[in-house]
Amino acid sequence: MEKTNKERRGNPDAEFRVMMGDDGKKKIIGYAAVFNKLSVNLGGFREIIKPGAFRNAIKQKQDVRALFNHDPNIILARSSSGTLKLTEDDIGLRYEFTPPDSRPELLESIERGDIKESSFGFIVDSDTWLKDEEERNIRHVNSVKELLDVSPVTYPAYPDTTVAKRNFSSWQKGTDQLQKFKNRLKRL
Repeated sequence: MEKTNKERRGNPDAEFRVMMGDDGKKKIIGYAAVFNKLSVNLGGFREIIKPGAFRNAIKQKQDVRALFNHDPNIILARSSSGTLKLTEDDIGLRYEFTPPDSRPELLESIERGDIKESSFGFIVDSDTWLKDEEERNIRHVNSVKELLDVSPVTYPAYPDTTVAKRNFSSWQKGTDQLQKFKNRLKRL
């Protein structure tokens, strides 16, 4: 898997909370992605995640990790071990897990509201590029090829996305915004 295919998106408006599970342990529950919501400017374009975008990734039972801040050194749960539950509903991509006992500070930070955003890492399968009424580029993510992780995050990934490979053929070439975005990609 190439690093240049990975993308991360954060959602500061998604539901995210700690709840008591049936087993008496605290669970982290949230939405890593919310459908049909327009992102902030991602460097010359905005993005919408379409309903069903994660259907195949969930159906294929891909090995998705729950990480803190997308850091692979801080693994909180994993779908292949049965500790991470992922579902797609009419709101978006929902996740649920009981964090390891070694991470009590994460639960406390979430309960206090210090950490309140979620994010997800992915490789796109199908997208469509359109323009809105003001001629701004809008990317519609129709389906995800690979869902890499879901993450509670300190800073949502929207403003500083790690997108590295895009379908530029449908974009207008030569705009200042597009050039700035390409320059950012080269630094990754």
